[in-house]
Amino acid sequence: MQIACVEAPDPGVARLLAAHHAHMRDLSPEESCHVMTDSALRASGARIFVLRDSQGASVAVGALKPLDAEMVELKSMHVAADRRGAGLGRCLLDHLLQAARTSGATSAWLETGTTPAFAAARRLYTAAGFTPCPPFGPYHPHPMSLFMTREL
Repeated sequence: MQIACVEAPDPGVARLLAAHHAHMRDLSPEESCHVMTDSALRASGARIFVLRDSQGASVAVGALKPLDAEMVELKSMHVAADRRGAGLGRCLLDHLLQAARTSGATSAWLETGTTPAFAAARRLYTAAGFTPCPPFGPYHPHPMSLFMTREL
């Protein structure tokens, strides 16, 4: 497995982000769906990371979007459907948190869903030390959104 920050558009990353975008749109009503497209992530200054398997196939993606000089938001965490359950999400999450620390961030923030479809994501983030918090940045309270943070 190899994880890299992808500066330029990449077909494997684009495929994963498109799958993530479609999946989130299917699971969440418009008012609680905060998924960003590849171009919107890049325009926001987010750094996009891809996890590739030993054959070079892109199998997971995640991004770090700066909120300010010391805060980053975790965005677009997605593992290919046929690769879930193998610990790839945790591997990528650990890498993202280390990259955030290295860049000078002192805290990480995220928004995820509250429905059963997001249970695995909530377990992943809780196991990594994230705890519930009030809405942050541009977000507002919504019963289908859970906001989480952790110190780095």
